[in-house]
Amino acid sequence: MIFFRRDGWQSWDVKARPVIPEGMPVLVDDDLRFDDVDSERPVVAMNRWLRELPTVGALAQSTWEKYARAVRDWTIFLTQQQIPVFADRKLLKVGLGLYAAFRAAGPVHRRFAASTWNQHVSILAAFYRWAVAEGLAQAEPFTYRAARGVFGDAAREVQVNLAIRRQPKPHVRIKYLERDFTDLLLCALAGRRPDGTPDPRCRGRHLGRNRAGGHLAVATGLRLQEFTNLLVPEIPPLPARRTEAPIPFPVPAGVAKGGKPRTTWISYDALAELHQYLRLERPAFAAGSDWRPAGRAGALRVTKDRIVLAYNADYDRGVITADCHRHGIRRTRLADLSHWADVMVPRSDHAHSRRWLRNGGGHRALGDVEQTRQHLLRMTAP
Repeated sequence: MIFFRRDGWQSWDVKARPVIPEGMPVLVDDDLRFDDVDSERPVVAMNRWLRELPTVGALAQSTWEKYARAVRDWTIFLTQQQIPVFADRKLLKVGLGLYAAFRAAGPVHRRFAASTWNQHVSILAAFYRWAVAEGLAQAEPFTYRAARGVFGDAAREVQVNLAIRRQPKPHVRIKYLERDFTDLLLCALAGRRPDGTPDPRCRGRHLGRNRAGGHLAVATGLRLQEFTNLLVPEIPPLPARRTEAPIPFPVPAGVAKGGKPRTTWISYDALAELHQYLRLERPAFAAGSDWRPAGRAGALRVTKDRIVLAYNADYDRGVITADCHRHGIRRTRLADLSHWADVMVPRSDHAHSRRWLRNGGGHRALGDVEQTRQHLLRMTAP
């Protein structure tokens, strides 16, 4: 396996610059050949699949490398057993059984932990599904059972790969902060000494915000993406009476990992401190600012004689039209379909994808706009 670099491509005797992404893994057989006399070798299909990974959301070079190593190790093992990579289902299942036993009870330095094995199984399943869809393979070696997945308030039917190993429950591996360290951290964020008295050496600003945000992060365990993109309307209301029981803290799908909504918990003290900051300190800090949102007039001025580009233009136009109606604005060019252009469809076509590709932004206005701009730059790059 090598990693593609296009440096010096002018001396490669090719007509144009290669379109392979920089850093993309390239699998090569031991004899440095990609085909036999009458047919291409499976390594050609593997490299094609790797090059298409960015079109299905795998954008990191580290992800490409993990996928390439998983497929390479599987191929090497099958070759040692004299089983073709694209054999029939019966032979592939035999190879999978041997491979599972090898990774579970083989030489110690070749064994996989359950998490590593499950990752390899997911990668190989994705590869064989792609190969079957492209007509390169007759079948995949995996067997599935139907299950019902519940995400927040929604339930749907899912398929479970029977080759997956069982793993310990996530709470078994969680490492909690010690209470004394947590108290020390919150005191530091508030500019206080460990005993709670003000620290004259502290030169921080917005100490109430820092402590309220830190207490929120510690109490809820929000992921970085969830914490960064959290909005004020998404903060749950404070109960009328103090309670020792944890308070549900819904995490919306727009910021949750994988777009799956979930519910975490927060203590009454942490939520009360956050509401105190939102009611008192935040308005006090913002009172002297002369900045105000552009509003309808600003939006109309910015978009005058221009086409509004949006990743999902129909959805964004619908949201803006609904907001205009809510404020009594019935006639505006922002609701006119001719003033909008969609980016999702041409981006999916540019990536030769059979389905609409997700934007992959931060699911907030600025993050989605920046990500859409990157898609446009890549689509128009020479």
